Amino acid sequence: MSIDPSATIHPSAIIEDGAKIASGVTVGPFCIVGPEVSLGPDVHLKSHVVVTGRTEIGDGTVIFPGAVIGEIPQDLKFAGEKTRLVVGKRNRIREGATMNTGTEGGGGLTSVGDDCLFMTGAHVGHDVHVGDRVILANQAALAGHCLIADDVIIGGLSGVHQFVRIGRGAIIGAVTMVTNDVMPYGLVQGPRGELDGLNLVGLKRRGVTRGDITALRAAFQMLAQGEGQFIDRARRLGEETESAYVREIVDFLLEKSDRHFLTPK
Repeated sequence: MSIDPSATIHPSAIIEDGAKIASGVTVGPFCIVGPEVSLGPDVHLKSHVVVTGRTEIGDGTVIFPGAVIGEIPQDLKFAGEKTRLVVGKRNRIREGATMNTGTEGGGGLTSVGDDCLFMTGAHVGHDVHVGDRVILANQAALAGHCLIADDVIIGGLSGVHQFVRIGRGAIIGAVTMVTNDVMPYGLVQGPRGELDGLNLVGLKRRGVTRGDITALRAAFQMLAQGEGQFIDRARRLGEETESAYVREIVDFLLEKSDRHFLTPK
């Protein structure tokens, strides 16, 4: 066990032999830190937090009461193999949120980027990879093997099917089931997850230029109503566009995936 002298550990907390506690860490009342856990500088476990498994928590991350981080996957194929969870810097993991380690069949790693917010009851399943500045609202859940790019927002009580990819800057409305890939900057809403437009509010907040937004709108229109099959429209769009944002959508649509795509209504 390695505990930096500057760390603050409540007397009721359990730090198991082998855990690594960096400078400035605060471990509150009734927390449990497992033997293969590493807490980076200035991590704060509020109270009644369980961090277990082969788990790394990045600098400045705050974990709120009742969260369980690093438990084994909810996968019947899991046979006790040594897999990991890596959580980046400055994340906020709210009450009752859960994150599982990976599985051998899925690459052995679940990862979360920097500056994310996981609200009450949010779930990150095994072998999921979450980018930076992602928000999961209350009770949102990511099933195993999902890939969530930077700046994605997932509304409350929404679920994302296993192996689904969600592109950068997309937004998922509340109480939505997402069963297919979501292109970058897409807007998805409705109980069965329909691609209903672009995340224009998010684009404007990030300072995307009017010209790029116009190009994205035209691209969406072409994908929705152009001639030929959807994937053929995407290829044709890639040949015609000069916008880096549109090119990002095209590259996403042409990548190999285990799921189909949500297509414009």
